[in-house]
Amino acid sequence: MADSDKAQEMLAIMARNGWRITDQRRTLAQIFASTDGYLSPKDVYDQLTAKYPSVSFDTVYRNLRMMSEMGVLEQFYFMEGGLKFKSSCLDHHHHHLICMNCEKTLTFDFCPMKESLHLPGHYKIVNHRFEIYGICEECQHEAAVPGP
Repeated sequence: MADSDKAQEMLAIMARNGWRITDQRRTLAQIFASTDGYLSPKDVYDQLTAKYPSVSFDTVYRNLRMMSEMGVLEQFYFMEGGLKFKSSCLDHHHHHLICMNCEKTLTFDFCPMKESLHLPGHYKIVNHRFEIYGICEECQHEAAVPGP
């Protein structure tokens, strides 16, 4: 999917959720549509203030959280890097393997929620996320290779 198509799809979801589509929100969608990796709230703030110097960090953070709640962004918590965001894959349900070293992410379609779960409290599950954190093959190899 082209970056502009992805940004338009993100904006359409925002509009369906009742958001007014401002220039700043268009820019937010474009930032995430054109980025494959993860962005911290500060990364996004730094990019937005280049174009909108008066935008506050609180406004950026609030928009990121709301975009995550409506499914436009996925949020991940990295032990060292804190909370980061990435554009959601909007065309199918999947989960993630995330390297704690380089943040490389692999998706996998197996969903543990399809298994028979015996949850306490008679919960009705409406949404879920599943991430596995580890060290990717490349980072394992680099760590095993002795330096000069």
